[in-house]
Amino acid sequence: MPALSPLEAAARVATLRRELEEHNRRYYQEAAPTISDQEYDRLYRELADLETQFPELASASSPTRRVGGAPLEAFAQIRHRAPMLSLDNTYSEEEVAAFFVRLEKLLPGQKIGTVIEPKVDGVAISLLYENGALQYAATRGDGTTGDDVTQNVGTIPGVPRFLKGAHIPRVLEVRGEIYLPKAQFAALNEERTAAGEPPFANPRNAAAGSLKQLDPAIVARRGLAAIFYGTGVVGGADWQTHREALAALRECGLPIHEKIWTPATLDEVLAAIHELDAVRHGFPFETDGAVIKVDSFVQREALGYTAKSPRWAMAYKYQPEQAQTRLREITVQVGRTGVLTPVAELDPVLVSGSTVSRATLHNEEEVARKDIRIGDLVVVEKAGEVIPAIVAVDPTKRTGSERVFKMPEACPACHTPVVRDAGQVAVRCVNASCPAQLKRRLEHFASRGAMDIEGLGEAMVELLVENGFTRDIADIYHLTLVKLASLPRMGAKSIANLLAGIETSKKRPLWRLIFGLGILHVGATSARALAAHFHLLDNLMAASSEELQRIPDVGPIVGPAIAQHFENPGNRAIIERLRQAGLNFGEADEPAAPAAGGKFAGTTWVITGTLSQPRETIAEEIRAHGGKVSDSVSKKTTYLLAGEEAGSKLEKAGKLGVRILSEAEFRQML
Repeated sequence: MPALSPLEAAARVATLRRELEEHNRRYYQEAAPTISDQEYDRLYRELADLETQFPELASASSPTRRVGGAPLEAFAQIRHRAPMLSLDNTYSEEEVAAFFVRLEKLLPGQKIGTVIEPKVDGVAISLLYENGALQYAATRGDGTTGDDVTQNVGTIPGVPRFLKGAHIPRVLEVRGEIYLPKAQFAALNEERTAAGEPPFANPRNAAAGSLKQLDPAIVARRGLAAIFYGTGVVGGADWQTHREALAALRECGLPIHEKIWTPATLDEVLAAIHELDAVRHGFPFETDGAVIKVDSFVQREALGYTAKSPRWAMAYKYQPEQAQTRLREITVQVGRTGVLTPVAELDPVLVSGSTVSRATLHNEEEVARKDIRIGDLVVVEKAGEVIPAIVAVDPTKRTGSERVFKMPEACPACHTPVVRDAGQVAVRCVNASCPAQLKRRLEHFASRGAMDIEGLGEAMVELLVENGFTRDIADIYHLTLVKLASLPRMGAKSIANLLAGIETSKKRPLWRLIFGLGILHVGATSARALAAHFHLLDNLMAASSEELQRIPDVGPIVGPAIAQHFENPGNRAIIERLRQAGLNFGEADEPAAPAAGGKFAGTTWVITGTLSQPRETIAEEIRAHGGKVSDSVSKKTTYLLAGEEAGSKLEKAGKLGVRILSEAEFRQML
């Protein structure tokens, strides 16, 4: 890679930090990562190298200096007695050797014993015991502060409320992982599929999702397990080695690894890593690597820590599992706005513990770039939690019968001719009655950011549309107990929850309804601005395109789109049926007064790109501190808060001289 100038390096560092912040959010807070560990590690290493090469770009808020993700807001917060650091990791045996050489240089002439343990693919946890009694359980969080999940962890059979044995430390902060056993994971997914709910992607996602439940009774039914492998603060014990500590934890009644290795040389370390790789699939938990630790606590103290990781430990990650399979067909999915997306239909193949039969191909250009053809023998990768992806094609196995993929000229769901916008990759179906678009519109309307209808997820929408119960969003409010009971796999509890969720949604504020209508170009921020300006949906519907364009947060693109939406007779008929169903059209709304005298008072913000939280959540923070949030960049914009894939707003802000902030800089301002 050619050397970067300081300016190029600064731009690349900013991009990498935004990407890593987003991936941290998806991994730690949503338990729904979208890239493999290997790809994440590549980005992380690139950022660390640039910060070393250009020290002036180093920042205390960089992902290389911090651990994990922000704590969740649904739980009380607990500050760890000792920070929960992460481990440096590698996929290279050469780097393991370099790690061992560094140990020998830092501890000259000393014999260095190590311990190797399986790296459990679960959710990191910290428990505090005082005089043998459990005081709390907390997630890793940001490494300093985590979520209080004591009640949920208390339902796990392997976690003792009281320690046992004759040598219980006065204070014991113990570290480990919460995981869902593989057998329990399979049973849970069978149960969810039978109930019409989407299955969990993998055991780690299931474990993380379970710990985030607000009802401990639900957690208890999930069948989680725990394993412990280290300590934080300890008072009243004099352990000299990690092996002594593990033995003491076992004596106290805490579950630890049944199989560990204790090599004393580099050759023995590498042999242990290979042996672990050979037996790891027999463990009850998923594992994606080996953790190498210095055994002696005295030597650990001498080796010390970096800002994020101990110098006395390293994780060796096994290469992501890949498998070859045949690409039988490329089908096309239709989204809420009519965009068509190609999907690979594969011969089912087992990869990383789960069966893969489909993989997204993103768009027609991506298929062409990788030269993926129908009938190809392809390499599929699914590294633990990542969405299945085709990473390579084997052109040497082609027979000549393979077919080049072409995006259809008509929508596969409704057969309406598709539209290709000039200069855009996307291909769209413009039929408003398209059943595939209907499903996505219903999902959007019911989503957490819009009307937040509990129980109306993807699987339920599929059932309702396929059985003809919903032709538009207004039909949601005409569902009855009798209708729902006729659907397959619908239990009484599921029906009651859905009907209660629908009834509750009628009281949502006006801006949520405006956003839920799915008007082209109208996001949550625009919906708030429209609700605050017009107060009533009827006032908004009566507004002309010219009047709408005079609203600062609307402008010349969004204004006409809103007017056209309400001029459509079909859309107006749907809105009248929503009125008859009793939805809040603004009568109950009381526009909130902006915070006066806050640190952002007098400033106007535009938020763009992918950030660590939903944009509307961040917008609420800005408003709470007196700032104003707009959808469009103009000379009046004070700050552009730019996340990953910021796009044209970032370019326009640069031309207008608007100050551009990363999320880390925004957090520092707060």
